[in-house]
Amino acid sequence: MEDDSAAWTRTSHRSHLRAFVEWCREEGGIDNMNDLTGRDLYEFRVWRREGGYSKGMDEEIAPKTLHSALATIRSFLRFCAQIEAVPSDLYEKVPLPSLSDSEEVSDSTIAPERVLDILEYLDRYEYASRDHVVWSLIWHTGARVGAVRALDLEDVDLEGRKPGLDYVHRPETGTPLKNDEGGERFNRITDRVAEVLRAYIDGPRKDVLDDHGRAPLVTTSHGRASGGSIRDSFYRWTRPCFIGKECPHDRDPETCEATEFYHMSKCPSSRSPHDARKARVTKYRNDGVPRAAVSDRLDASEQVLDKHYDRASKREKADRRWRFFQE
Repeated sequence: MEDDSAAWTRTSHRSHLRAFVEWCREEGGIDNMNDLTGRDLYEFRVWRREGGYSKGMDEEIAPKTLHSALATIRSFLRFCAQIEAVPSDLYEKVPLPSLSDSEEVSDSTIAPERVLDILEYLDRYEYASRDHVVWSLIWHTGARVGAVRALDLEDVDLEGRKPGLDYVHRPETGTPLKNDEGGERFNRITDRVAEVLRAYIDGPRKDVLDDHGRAPLVTTSHGRASGGSIRDSFYRWTRPCFIGKECPHDRDPETCEATEFYHMSKCPSSRSPHDARKARVTKYRNDGVPRAAVSDRLDASEQVLDKHYDRASKREKADRRWRFFQE
């Protein structure tokens, strides 16, 4: 797959195939693809559905995860057939479960109002910190985690009257974009975001290079910030108690395990950068920004925006339509 697929796709396939290899070794007693049968594939499907590999055997995985895992196995078996390692029709014996619309789409999100509260707190008490920069970039440009960590100092244009960010696909040095060269774009930013970036660069940013000799925008003392550290910035600040809000889950911050660094994501209110990206799309659309403009800015097709990102309520969508029907 090295020549014709994105790194993100290869990572996903590698994970699913690792589960298949584990099943073959530990459960199926299979060490030769010539011995693989349709019955074996059915048994793998049941094992995976019931939580084999990723969780305990007493907890089923989500239908979408199962669908993705089995689709990978089908793809792998088609390749095996091309090199005559298995019968040409074996892949057809891996039935894909049908998914409802609700199962295909994650319902996890964060209200835009919560994001604005967090940004106001960061602006007041954590100004120009790395977390402040990460939140500002993802909220104001709608960028993915991979795009934010891919930014170098040279990609940031803070001069002149139209500051902006240049997202560049550089897979050979460890920072691919989701859609490869198709994901490259230049996004304008507000003067206020430019001020935050300038203060960060001139202040707390670590002046270090990454393993490829590049100067990242978002850094740690070890070099370029990892995707995990960027996600932690969101788990950290989406905990209501962390910005001085009362816990909506009736927990005592003194004893709640979610206040600990390694358990931040266990807070029921904690959210990922992807959830903030959904909130950004929803607010753009509620503010009347055309779907095509949002699509270009966030590097996502209009169909994907509608299906996976726009979390507006029925009433909010009705309000959008109503703008065009008022006399």
